[in-house]
Amino acid sequence: MTIVLHELRRNRIAWIVWTAIIAGMLAVCILIFPQMKDQMAQMNDMMAQMGSLADAYSMDRLNLGNLLDYFGIECGQMLGLGGALFAAITGIQSLAKEEKEHTAEFLLTHPISRTKVVAQKLIALMIQVIVLNLCVWGATGLTTILIGERMDFGTFAVLMLAYLLLQVEVAAVTFGISAFLKRNGMGIGLGLAIVFYFLDLIANMVDQAKFLKYFTPFSYVNGADIIESGCMTVKYVIPGLVLIALGIFGAFWKYTRKDIS
Repeated sequence: MTIVLHELRRNRIAWIVWTAIIAGMLAVCILIFPQMKDQMAQMNDMMAQMGSLADAYSMDRLNLGNLLDYFGIECGQMLGLGGALFAAITGIQSLAKEEKEHTAEFLLTHPISRTKVVAQKLIALMIQVIVLNLCVWGATGLTTILIGERMDFGTFAVLMLAYLLLQVEVAAVTFGISAFLKRNGMGIGLGLAIVFYFLDLIANMVDQAKFLKYFTPFSYVNGADIIESGCMTVKYVIPGLVLIALGIFGAFWKYTRKDIS
């Protein structure tokens, strides 16, 4: 597990910064809820009449005076997009950086197969994503206790699991792309995460574009859908699981056959 530990040490600063920012933003978002609770409840009718904008964020289906509904709309956007960006950046750099930084020739001269290199880098990537989410969950739980509010734990757990799956999907897809790159593809990773986000917004606003939900992981982290049903939308989760499998398979297939510069 030497490569796993090396990757975790190598990325620790970026991981700490992203975790602190996302957890801090969610904590602040929850801490201000008591001051905004009455005002948000009064804004429900107004927000429901905002047309396409309300449809994009499902603001017409939730009660913003309730902490779980408020979290699903306001705080969830931070965790979803922020976590996706972190997963994209980390995933797209995982394999490509060995050639970019000219460390591949050193790494691959050691008595370790390319399959093990890919496997250990994938493990390190998933550990970073999972631990980031655990820290965010802890910060969310602590701030919820501090403000004296309660949430339906079961629905909240499903919501947080959906965000974790979103990040795992983005990480797996960008990890697979990383195997095909010879240089740092940060722009590709960030662009892909943002495209996923906007595909979901478009699908929410335009009925004719609903099919786009099958191509973006943000489709199954819709706060309104999860809060109303208590579960993720399976028809959108299945394509996500397929993309995860394809991303991981692509990484192993390409990197074990790749002509390393």
